[in-house]
Amino acid sequence: MLVSRRATISLRVIALLYLGLLLLLPLGVIFARTFAHGLGAVWSSITTPAAISAFWLTVTTAAIAVPLNAVFGVGCALALVRSRTRGRRTLDALIDVPFVVSPVIVGLALVLVYGRAGWFGDWLISRGVRIIYAPAGMVLATIFVSLPFVVREVAPLLRALGDEQEQAATTLGASAWQAFWRVTLPCIRWAVIYGVVLTTARALGEFGAVSVVSSNVAGSTLTLPLLVAQRYSQIGSQGISGAYAAATLLALMSLGVLLAMTVLGPRRHRGR
Repeated sequence: MLVSRRATISLRVIALLYLGLLLLLPLGVIFARTFAHGLGAVWSSITTPAAISAFWLTVTTAAIAVPLNAVFGVGCALALVRSRTRGRRTLDALIDVPFVVSPVIVGLALVLVYGRAGWFGDWLISRGVRIIYAPAGMVLATIFVSLPFVVREVAPLLRALGDEQEQAATTLGASAWQAFWRVTLPCIRWAVIYGVVLTTARALGEFGAVSVVSSNVAGSTLTLPLLVAQRYSQIGSQGISGAYAAATLLALMSLGVLLAMTVLGPRRHRGR
């Protein structure tokens, strides 16, 4: 069915208005209030020890979670597409669990397993390993909620590519590892990179699961999203201004990820 030019323009205008009201307008208000008291006040807010610690903890958490999920995602996609073993459908369904389960439930599940009263909590704590209310638990929560993205980017491309090139490489004497590095990985690299970008975006902005397993201690277990919530809950204009500054810093990091997605998007589609 052909759509008239007027209808197309109307749909675009409606979509832009919808996005403007729900996304651009709130972001604009945050940016405006952030710089309402000048750049100096913003700089002071984001260079406090608590803000610096929150920034680096956020980056560190993402730096751990993203590579692990990238490796798992590629391996899992290969298992789903190339393997013929039983249990693939179950694995395929389990991968989507982070999409359908609330992050707060994820955090609660981690507490029930690794908390002091959990299945492994006492055993771990007696050996000096603390998971819940520590950075380790925050990393686990971030890994869980950002797990599916690489898999869901790579698996469809593997199905579309087929395995003819890999079989040809094996016929010519290449090992399975050589076929992966020299044939499979170059073909799926843009899907992997795009999945990594999506995983990074999810890891940087995670709040629900991390808030449950974090003790919210500044300088120790406080990420940027948690810092924004903590500052906003403080009484007084200084706390709210600090929350706006931290939110702006987090938004700029997210916009950087969005820019990467925009640049890599066409290459990803060409790879398919």
